[in-house]
Amino acid sequence: MINGIINVYKEAGFTSFDVVAKLRGITHQKKIGHTGTLDPDAVGVLPVCFGNATKVCALLTDWDKTYETVLRLGLVTDTQDTSGQAVSESAVSATEDEIKDAVFSFVGDYDQLPPMFSAKKINGQHLYDLARKGIEVERKTCRVHINEIEILDMWWEGDTPCDPPSGHAVNRVRMSVNCSKGTYIRTLCNDIGEKLGCGGCMEYLKRTSVGPFTIDKALKLNEIEEICQREGCAESVADSVDSVFMEYPAVRVNEENEKYLMNGNELMISEIDFLGEKIESDRYRVYDHKGVFTALYGYDAEREILKPVKMFLQ
Repeated sequence: MINGIINVYKEAGFTSFDVVAKLRGITHQKKIGHTGTLDPDAVGVLPVCFGNATKVCALLTDWDKTYETVLRLGLVTDTQDTSGQAVSESAVSATEDEIKDAVFSFVGDYDQLPPMFSAKKINGQHLYDLARKGIEVERKTCRVHINEIEILDMWWEGDTPCDPPSGHAVNRVRMSVNCSKGTYIRTLCNDIGEKLGCGGCMEYLKRTSVGPFTIDKALKLNEIEEICQREGCAESVADSVDSVFMEYPAVRVNEENEKYLMNGNELMISEIDFLGEKIESDRYRVYDHKGVFTALYGYDAEREILKPVKMFLQ
């Protein structure tokens, strides 16, 4: 049985649910969960949790993410990407400098309106279910944060309803976007196009990182299947549960006090051993006396105790 996190490369055409379903068949393991959805047309990093690592799924969704995307200017669609129906098409007359200014203006805090074609729920219903029925409901904006945008390339591709303007014409912008959880890159593309006055939508999306998980180390489903067939299990390519909490100091409970840890009780800071330099932190990785990662604890400095945040018992 796998207890850990596999960095999966989601290929186009699969939903995140499809990936989990296929991994259940490949690994013959039921307890699996993903850490955040990717649109079917999108590709890239999808960390998938197995066994007791499924307990960290909700925590991992808080990580910042990085995407590579292509913004197509001059086209607005009902889904905010090129898979949808065209709503309007406009000439693109913005200069490269104007496009750069518009793109970079979104760096920082940004109130974003969730798109109707999204997995967000309102009154218990997914917005995409309502959108497919032609129903649009009122949504509240959500505060997201764009940490950084890097423009990787800009070019003209001649499939817009007008001749390219003179000079350095642009209707495609390839960008790398690092952002907070809850950010819709489709909506960012739409909003950049709106700011430029010509409209825009997302033409391509690849997620290149989720927290510490990067695309260069992501494995496709067929690669994971080959490993399972060769080794009998994919545990060798799974990151351990504690690997995602390495920013926090590690402590160990001695055998005498281990019963308190196993019952999820509070622990006195004076009764634990630091594995390495003694550092005060808001959270700690807690190991049993044999060195097995068992829990993530928070620190109450006023009472000088550790309190359980999440248990990872086998």
